[in-house]
Amino acid sequence: MSQAKALQVLLLAVLLFGGVWPLTKYGFQYATPLWFGFSRAALAAVSAAALMVAMGRLRFPRARDWSATAAVGLLQIGSYFGLAHMALSLIPAGRTAILGNVTIFWLVPLSVWLLGEKVSRRRWIAAGVGLVGVGVMTGPWAIDWSAPGVLAGHAMLLGASLSWSLAILVMRLRPPVTPVVDLLPWIFLLGALVLLPLALWREPFSQGGGIGMGAFWPAAFIGLVAAPIGTWATVEAGRHLNAVVASVGFLLVPLFGVTLAITWLGEPLDWDLIAGGSLVMLSVLIAAKG
Repeated sequence: MSQAKALQVLLLAVLLFGGVWPLTKYGFQYATPLWFGFSRAALAAVSAAALMVAMGRLRFPRARDWSATAAVGLLQIGSYFGLAHMALSLIPAGRTAILGNVTIFWLVPLSVWLLGEKVSRRRWIAAGVGLVGVGVMTGPWAIDWSAPGVLAGHAMLLGASLSWSLAILVMRLRPPVTPVVDLLPWIFLLGALVLLPLALWREPFSQGGGIGMGAFWPAAFIGLVAAPIGTWATVEAGRHLNAVVASVGFLLVPLFGVTLAITWLGEPLDWDLIAGGSLVMLSVLIAAKG
């Protein structure tokens, strides 16, 4: 895949997963977080399998496909959504969830260390500017760090971004021989198998856990459309783009999501969102110029 094509795929991932953020927040009014995450993964597995059946391409992954399939399914889908959604039960679901999308914390240094990837001075600057922008958007000065669960919740969000970064690294180290789109049914099945026991443990039905009818349409859109296409796009973008370009580009996901939340959900537009968002956009421009 060419760099131009990979950038287009990255933009598709930003649009889909950025749009999913306010939909997820809306769905949480009618569903507990882990059950909503499980429904996303399960529906995505069904829709991806149906597509592969219709195309006559549903088959068991080859031996050389399993490293990538397991990494994306267990880490990028299962662990990421499990940790991020459990964090939402401990901390507010607003801008702090931005941390769950910050692969730049992990992907850039790990790519340099494990893959020997060369990072130009300009792109190191881009990574630094992006991190400052994220810090401003998150607004740590407005968080009560002494409140119960706040530190644990933020640690879970950083763990979620680490899981995503590790999945990208495995895809680069052990790329599958089968097209990623053919592996999506198995990827989402593995993710659902991780999320189901977590949901039963953390959100049992006896304590109000589950998903209500009001959450059906956002879960259906995310699971049947956005999740399969968006996951394919993030996997391919992370696989073919430079670590800094990919990581900085993924910062646009929460930025776009927050923008939609402001316009659709009526969330307030504060100075820190404007300043942080501007820094993220600047970091993307610097990274794109190499």
